[in-house]
Amino acid sequence: MGKMVHKGRFMAQSGENFVVFIIGMRVNKWWAIHQWWPVFKAMPAMLKELYTHKESGFRSLEMTVNFRTILLVQYWRSFEDLKAYARGPIHLKAWKHFYQKVSESNAVGIYHETYQISSGNYECLYANMPVFGLAKAIGHKEITPQNQSAEKRMNA
Repeated sequence: MGKMVHKGRFMAQSGENFVVFIIGMRVNKWWAIHQWWPVFKAMPAMLKELYTHKESGFRSLEMTVNFRTILLVQYWRSFEDLKAYARGPIHLKAWKHFYQKVSESNAVGIYHETYQISSGNYECLYANMPVFGLAKAIGHKEITPQNQSAEKRMNA
């Protein structure tokens, strides 16, 4: 698997503001590969760009693929950083291609949700996991008696 599993219970470091960006695509018509494949094919270049240019404000991501849907949960330093990336050349090219050629068909769908976490209060738990999700983005630490409950972690 390649990821070291941390035995025990851990949480993400607390006290930082950040943005959670959920983005993905859904194949609606499998047989219309010529319409959904270009959308699928655009994703690796954007992911490579994000990991190559961490100064962009991109922190980390998790990806899940199921029967029809690809879901990426991305963690960003700020909403401004995310907006700046969205206006960059690789993303703009993929976005324009989608709307010019693919959006006329319902063979493929795209979606995104953006959550600005500015209170600095959040809670998470990872048990017997590799560093994952938000903890991968901002760091993880072991759960202690002082932060044993979800309420204590939320108010840390």
